[in-house]
Amino acid sequence: MDDPFSRFVSAIGRGPGRSRDLSQEEARDAFGMVLRGEADPVQVGAFLMLLRYRGENAGTIAGLVEAARANANLPLAGIGADLDWPSYGAGRTRAAPWFLLAALALAKRGVAICMHGTNEFGGGLSVPEALALLHIPVAASGEDAARHLAERRFAYLPLAAISPRLDDLLGMRRLFGLRSPVNTLVRLLDPAGAAASMDGVFHPPYIETHLGAAELLSRPSLLVIKGGGGEVERSPAKAVTAYRWQTGAGRSEFLFPPLLGRSELETAELAAVWRGDAVAPVAEATVIATIGLAWFALGRAATPEQADSAARDIWAGRHC
Repeated sequence: MDDPFSRFVSAIGRGPGRSRDLSQEEARDAFGMVLRGEADPVQVGAFLMLLRYRGENAGTIAGLVEAARANANLPLAGIGADLDWPSYGAGRTRAAPWFLLAALALAKRGVAICMHGTNEFGGGLSVPEALALLHIPVAASGEDAARHLAERRFAYLPLAAISPRLDDLLGMRRLFGLRSPVNTLVRLLDPAGAAASMDGVFHPPYIETHLGAAELLSRPSLLVIKGGGGEVERSPAKAVTAYRWQTGAGRSEFLFPPLLGRSELETAELAAVWRGDAVAPVAEATVIATIGLAWFALGRAATPEQADSAARDIWAGRHC
């Protein structure tokens, strides 16, 4: 008798003209088996790399997300987040996570933000390291995250605290030398079941996959950009197109204008910029641009220009 998982590997791994994509239901069933430890480790590696080789599609990714959410018991009950903010970038040239300051400024304005992720494969200062500099704790569990949201309207939940198994699967990048579809599905986890979400992707073709998966998953609202290092971070020196899916409204595109004439490298420290002790126009423009993106994703501005105008006020008033 064939191994029950082998049919999934066989479907996506047959030769030219015979292999096919998994349906959403098949992907959900297969990845559920992976997460429950019902597939051999060799099968898991083959499965993930064959999915990568075929190319990610919305239906398969939606099925993977459904399995991940079911096996991690998501969404977290009562966590009460307004905005889902994944942080899984792996950029090698990143200096500091300026997008974190955008999230914290929005939290000061009363927006409840659940940030989740891992920066294990990235370069530069990680989100947990940056939070330590700002004396902000990292959540160790969903209960921790709920408490942090109640106390300061911001929670950072590491992937390992959401699902150690998913964290292990993401870590298989060390063995493959390549990303796998796990890198996409974790961005779409939305552990708090927020009303609005943002995603950053490194390669533009993934934008369609994210939007299509959000549609199949009936997500309320998702805004996607090509962000620095794959993070939800908007460059202030160029026009940035944001792509949105909304239940009931469908898809739309919006062009956010540049906020700076040009961008130059700076060496300002993240904590000093947050306190206002450093002169760092590029870093501050990056933060303001990202605040504007999030304000728009929340539906609190009708146009990108209105969102950017509000963002300047939000950043200026972060210590009020």
